[in-house]
Amino acid sequence: MLGSLLKQAPGGLERIPDEISQTFQDHKKVVGGRGLRVPEIVKILQIFTSLQSTFICVDALDEFVEGHRPEILDPLRQILEKSPTTRVFLTGRRHIKSEIDRHFGQRAAVLSVKPNHGDIVGYVRMRLGKDTSLDATDSALEDEIIKCITGNIPET
Repeated sequence: MLGSLLKQAPGGLERIPDEISQTFQDHKKVVGGRGLRVPEIVKILQIFTSLQSTFICVDALDEFVEGHRPEILDPLRQILEKSPTTRVFLTGRRHIKSEIDRHFGQRAAVLSVKPNHGDIVGYVRMRLGKDTSLDATDSALEDEIIKCITGNIPET
């Protein structure tokens, strides 16, 4: 994931800083051309993010294997420490809030987002409308499907 961020980082720059170009050239010379390690990626991302305002978005953090979440959260915290104009936007379910707090402390602002009943009903109706078996669903069945789905969505 950090490698993917690194690929996107130079997008807003007119030219790549010499320090970063040199790091890549040095790694090409290593036997087998080994890839960059996490500390090297973090250092380069710190350079990029210190040169311009940067927004890093990580969706569905709760879907990362719990034991591997620190492998992304620690480097993100390190990037933030060296790059005051960088902002990180993380999404995930409520159960990872304490983990976010441990890694980012007071720097993290938490916003709770709950499902909107009307949006869910609209989405289900739209999906049912795309059903290719037009005769398979009538309005009573559609209402029953919506009732079943919306009745099983938790409030949090």
